[in-house]
Amino acid sequence: MTSIHPSILSADFANLAAELQRISSADAVHVDVMDNHFVPNLTLGLPVVKAIREATDLPLDIHLMIDDADRWAPEYSEAGCESVTFHIEAAARPRELARILRSHGSKAAMAVKPGTELEPHLEILSELDMLLIMTVEPGFGGQSFMEAMLPKITAARQAADDLGGTVAIQVDGGINRDTILRAAEAGADTFVAGSAVYSAADPDAAIAQLRKLIPGS
Repeated sequence: MTSIHPSILSADFANLAAELQRISSADAVHVDVMDNHFVPNLTLGLPVVKAIREATDLPLDIHLMIDDADRWAPEYSEAGCESVTFHIEAAARPRELARILRSHGSKAAMAVKPGTELEPHLEILSELDMLLIMTVEPGFGGQSFMEAMLPKITAARQAADDLGGTVAIQVDGGINRDTILRAAEAGADTFVAGSAVYSAADPDAAIAQLRKLIPGS
């Protein structure tokens, strides 16, 4: 099943409540949390996420691009976020962290940067609800899709299928009308789209256009 998660990194931060209303047809809201340490950018943190939780009934898909994910990720789960993604590069005990997130009622997801090999980390796939393959270097919106990540998406899909297909494969970075089908054909089913949605005059219409590009969605 195709899921579209607009990233509010491309939204108007001064009017977030209104911006959330413009994506009412989304499957979830993708919220990028950056600490200016793990990535060279600073966005927002737990207090703003709590405010976003109060401002929308859409599920929140939290993408933590922060150091010490073991310490901070559970707090986002406790705040009522439906899905929390930590980076494998920032988690000391990823298996334990995934179990903690699930115990708090959130879906547990793991992200892999473009330069990080996937294979060594597939052993914890059974503990996850979603695996995020970064198709740009994390930290900034508006980057171009990295075609070299397509084989990694396919490998992730194969690994998920081997477990029964219950783990979603998400892609984040450069997803737009020109790239979403290639990512889907490689095996992705969950798509983060920032500028492709929020640069449109009608973000909900942009979401619908992205869906139509994927057969059977």
